[in-house]
Amino acid sequence: MRAVVISEFGVLPTVQEVPAPDCPDDGVVLRVTATGVCRSDWHGWQGHDDDITLPHVPGHELAGVVAAVGPRVRSWAVGDEVTVPFVCACGTCPACLAGEQQVCERQRQPGFTDDGSFAELVVIHHADVNLVRLPAGMSPVTAAGLGCRFATAYRAVTVHGRVAAGDWVAVHGCGGVGLSAVMVAVAAGARVVAIDVSGSARDAALAMGAIMVLDGTGDVAAQVHEVTGGGAAVSLDALGSRATATASILSLRRRGRHVQVGLLLGDDTAPPLPMGRVIGWELEVYGSHGMAAHEYPTMLARIASGELDPSRLVGRTIGLDEAPAALAALGDGSGGPGMTVVVP
Repeated sequence: MRAVVISEFGVLPTVQEVPAPDCPDDGVVLRVTATGVCRSDWHGWQGHDDDITLPHVPGHELAGVVAAVGPRVRSWAVGDEVTVPFVCACGTCPACLAGEQQVCERQRQPGFTDDGSFAELVVIHHADVNLVRLPAGMSPVTAAGLGCRFATAYRAVTVHGRVAAGDWVAVHGCGGVGLSAVMVAVAAGARVVAIDVSGSARDAALAMGAIMVLDGTGDVAAQVHEVTGGGAAVSLDALGSRATATASILSLRRRGRHVQVGLLLGDDTAPPLPMGRVIGWELEVYGSHGMAAHEYPTMLARIASGELDPSRLVGRTIGLDEAPAALAALGDGSGGPGMTVVVP
């Protein structure tokens, strides 16, 4: 099969012919129909993830068609159209048995612990726990962003943020995760202020329903307090940096909720945060790490009803040969607004 292969961290990957994967007993092989290009993939390419060993195929948010089924799989058949959370759970550890598969203690992740979906074929382990059937009529390009960016933002806003109608919500960073968060918060009736250094990203946030945008310069937290009349009820760092994490916490009103959605990796792995403010104002601080497969039906029902439309988040589609350049563009901000989706 053809796949994008990272041979050296930080060096542009190449498209190569590699052996097709074997199907595990409890898993499936998917023919990849679409896969998103995510900043997490860029971090992996840069060597910021200890789970990756070279050579390596990146890619972790995908849609596909089941091409082979292991003998221990009971719920899936060749030809099923599916997506998958970026955390592939084991289904048997204490976290999984408690229904929290997104923090599985023995999780596998395509594109990180295993070869990923920048390829014509990809393996998914523990298929009965992790596959999600696509609703009839949903395009693979739309579905490709559900397993990481959209589902993560959805759970961050609805479960951790507990956003309600009339709440002020601040979204720091308007890439795929941030724009997803804007859409979900607006659908809940929130008033959203979105922050990004990119003018095109700010325009995209306005198109998703944000009522105010800020350019990310100066004292961002003070600007959010001014715009909202005292601070946001919920603030999300959808980028992942020490600056945006700090600004998100300081943007909150008293007893507000900060949700860390963007990954803090590389030099930002352990940033100093204003914990004095967290204590003094009784702020809530959450991490958000995807969404378990069993939680997808409610989100998919809202998409099917038209209340949410993740297809609007797709900026462009490209072929597999263009994927290495798209990955590099995430590092210099030249990729443009919205999601880039690879159709192998």
